[in-house]
Amino acid sequence: MTYQLKKATESPFKSDATASNMCGFTLMNNQVGEVIAEVMRHQEHVKVTPLPSMIRVDGKHRIDVDFAEVDEAAGEEEGWFDQSEFEENISTHYGRMIFQDDRAVLFANPEDAAEELGFDLTPVR
Repeated sequence: MTYQLKKATESPFKSDATASNMCGFTLMNNQVGEVIAEVMRHQEHVKVTPLPSMIRVDGKHRIDVDFAEVDEAAGEEEGWFDQSEFEENISTHYGRMIFQDDRAVLFANPEDAAEELGFDLTPVR
């Protein structure tokens, strides 16, 4: 009897160290989370995925969460939605996140975040 060996199939879960150029965050699946998600649905290169207990927001290169847009979508007065309200409604994020006075910005690449902040990444010897 002869046995023929089968070639192993490549795992879909193999390690891949290439940059994804993606960033994003997860929101609580509540009223405020749904309002934020609705605002994010209108941005280019952003995908919003509702799940049973959370809402995923994934984007290519950069995501801007404009606080005034969320205020308007929620029917609240200007200044209601801010950094603390955003942080209260997200559970996690990936990419680099910075806060400006009027928005939260997520970057896929740390170099882009450093440039936005005016931070020099040149090594000092």
